Amino acid sequence: MHARNETPPVQEELFRTFAELGFVTRSPRLQPLLHQVWRVARVSDATVLIEGESGTGKMVVAEAIHRLDPKRCRHPFVTAPCAAISGSVAESELFGHTRGAFSGAVDDRLGLFRAGDHGTVFLDDVSDLSPSLQPKLLDVLQRRTVRAVGSDREHRVDVRTIVATNTPLESLVAKGAFRADLLYRLEVIKIRLPPLRERGDDFATLILALAARHQDLYGPIRSVDPALADRLSRARWPGNVRQLEHEVERMLFAKVSGDTLGLEDLPPQREDAPSADPISDAVIEGAWAAICQERIALGDVVRRFEQRLLGRALGSEGTTRRKLAAMLGISERCLYKKLSELRIEPDGAPVLERD
Repeated sequence: MHARNETPPVQEELFRTFAELGFVTRSPRLQPLLHQVWRVARVSDATVLIEGESGTGKMVVAEAIHRLDPKRCRHPFVTAPCAAISGSVAESELFGHTRGAFSGAVDDRLGLFRAGDHGTVFLDDVSDLSPSLQPKLLDVLQRRTVRAVGSDREHRVDVRTIVATNTPLESLVAKGAFRADLLYRLEVIKIRLPPLRERGDDFATLILALAARHQDLYGPIRSVDPALADRLSRARWPGNVRQLEHEVERMLFAKVSGDTLGLEDLPPQREDAPSADPISDAVIEGAWAAICQERIALGDVVRRFEQRLLGRALGSEGTTRRKLAAMLGISERCLYKKLSELRIEPDGAPVLERD
């Protein structure tokens, strides 16, 4: 069945379908993403690369593709966390082994690809796949066969492979840490999941959905105060939806009555609690205006920002270079190199370029 042979569901049906699959949103801005995932599910043999920060729901989307796939939904959905598979047994985990193939191999093992035959194999954190396994995975994807460790027989497998990464694979290819030919094979279809900080209009919906997951323990929540949703939407959330769920559960635990979550339910601020982004929108808008109106390249914008920031810091009374390096989380040597590259004088003034 091909994606172009079907009309995608309307917005409300999409929202309802994906909420049932675990990816909750009511944002019109995410409708194109949901359409893309829905269409990908109809192309049952295409390999999919899902990019997104930790906690954005990559596994949820991978399983949604599997469950919406009319060809594969009745077969296994097999997950393999590449970061948790050690190098010595990784090949066996993925492709299987025969009895006696190595010390401890007391029985034959199918491996995850054969276990997922006719279904979907999801490789999470594929950026952590060892260099020795990358060509073997490429071979499996190209020829659709696997050979168990210790065996001279190949077995055909019919699986859809979905991989996920929170590190752009292009950057690893540039560093020589990931094979370019494997990247090309993996990114037949690429899906990018937005971080939580880009989903400001989704917070009330997400908070309600996350609270519902814990209603058996804490009781139901019927509504969310818009002021609370607004406050939380302005936080940074490096852990994304996973971190937000932990914060919601803390609020539920602290709540003593009522079925509405509000600002009064926020726990006392902790050092590790999400806080508002300290870089103001005005700074971002100014930089973007410089790029658009003055045609200043991004590298020049970043250079000027660093130059002025470090110059301002060095010009502050009582700020030594040692103290500044500690505040920036870098070594003094790294700071000296940065100051030299940016041509900043000891008093914090930038060196003027000579004609």
